[in-house]
Amino acid sequence: MALLCYNKGCGQKFEADQNNDDACLFHPGVPIFHDALKGWSCCRKRTTDFSEFLSIQGCTRGRHSNVKPQEPLQPEVSSGKGENKNTNGHEIIYQGPKSAEALQKERPSSDEAKTKMSLKVSASLAQVLKKLDISNRAEKEKIESQVVVHGTRCKNAGCKTMYQGPATDMEVCTHHPGAPVFHEGYKYWSCCCIKTIDFNAFLDQKGCTPDKHCWVPKQNKKKVACRYDWHQTGSNVVVTIYAKNANPEFSTVEANRTVLSCHIQFENNKVFKKDFHLWGVIDVKQSSVNMVPSKVEVSLRKADTVAWGKLEDPNFKPEPSDTAEDPTETEEMQQADWDIDDDDISDSDDEWAYDRKANKEAQQKKEEERRKRIKEEEEKRKAGQRKKVGEEMKAAEEEMKKIAEQEKKEVEEGEYDDLPELDS
Repeated sequence: MALLCYNKGCGQKFEADQNNDDACLFHPGVPIFHDALKGWSCCRKRTTDFSEFLSIQGCTRGRHSNVKPQEPLQPEVSSGKGENKNTNGHEIIYQGPKSAEALQKERPSSDEAKTKMSLKVSASLAQVLKKLDISNRAEKEKIESQVVVHGTRCKNAGCKTMYQGPATDMEVCTHHPGAPVFHEGYKYWSCCCIKTIDFNAFLDQKGCTPDKHCWVPKQNKKKVACRYDWHQTGSNVVVTIYAKNANPEFSTVEANRTVLSCHIQFENNKVFKKDFHLWGVIDVKQSSVNMVPSKVEVSLRKADTVAWGKLEDPNFKPEPSDTAEDPTETEEMQQADWDIDDDDISDSDDEWAYDRKANKEAQQKKEEERRKRIKEEEEKRKAGQRKKVGEEMKAAEEEMKKIAEQEKKEVEEGEYDDLPELDS
C-alpha cells in the first residue's frame, strides 16, 4: 500500500519496503516570507511568485516520512470578551494591573514598624569624607588651642560666669542643657519647664544641670531644606536627595511598605530630615541606598508593577504640629549658641506673643494706619507740587504779559521818531 510523504517539499507517495536513506528530497528548514520574497531557511533560493516557491526542489536527501507534522496551537476566541481557550483544553487567564481603588483598599498601614536600610558608600565618597575629617580635626584642635581672653563669658545657656583665669575652669558650671521655649506668652527652658511670663525672670532663672564651663561657641547641627527629585522605571522608584558629602555614620534611612524616613547629615553640620508618605507600596527588603559625593539615591522596589502618579500620597494629611517643638531636636538643630543677653532680646512680652490673635489684630491695625499715613503724605506732596507748578505758570504768564506790553510801547514810540521834521 502506497503511503504519502509529509516531508516539506516532497509530497510524493512511496512504498514502505522501498524506502531508504536517499529516497526523499525535502527541505528540513522552515518557510520564510520577508519583503515579498519567499523561500526556505535551509537553502538560499528566493522567489516572488508563490507557485515557484511551492515548486522549489528540496535541498536535503533522507527517508520518506508518513508521520503528519503537528500543527501549531491556536486559540479559539469566543464572542465573550477575554474568553480565550486553547485546543489542548488548558485555560490561560490574563490578569491586568490593579486599579487605583483596589490598591487603596489593599494599602498597608503607615504605622508599621520601619526597617533600617543598609547604606552603600562609594569609594569616592569615602575618600572625600576622610579628607574632610582630617581638616575638621585640625580646625577643632586650632580652636581648642586658642587662649581664652579674660572676661569671656561662658557659652552654656543660663551661666553668666566670666573667665578670670585657670582657676575658673575648676568651678562648677550650672546651666540649662535644654532649649528656650516661648509658647502662648509663657517662657521656660525645655530641661526644667519652670514657666514664667516676665522675660527678666526667665533670664534670671538659674541652671538646672552641673557641668564644665564652655568658652568656645558650640558647632551644633542645623536642620535645613535640601532639594530632592524622583523618577521611576517599570519595577523601581528612585528618590534622589542632592545632599553633598553625606556622612553615613550620622545618616539613617528607614522605611516600611508605605513610608520612607530620611535623616541625612551632610556638609559637616547640616541635617536633612523628611518623611515621605509614598504613593504606592514598596518591598523594603529589595530596596537599597547608594551614597555618592554629590547625592544620595534611594532605590525603592515596587510591590506592584504599576506606574506611580506622584511620589507622595496626595490623600495623606499631616497632623498639626505643636508650637513648642521637640526639645531635643530644638537643642541639636535649630541654633548654634543659646547665649541670651539682655542686649540681644527685647524685654517686651508683646514681641514674643506673636501667636496671639489680639496681637495679630493690633499689628494689622498698625500696618493699616502706617499705609494710610503714607498715602496721605503722598497726596499732600503731590498737591504741593501741583500748587507750586501752578504758581510758576502764573508768574511766567505775568512776565510774558509785561514783556508784550513793553514791546508794544517801544513800537509806538518808534513810529513817531521816524516822522520827518516840519519846517517852521
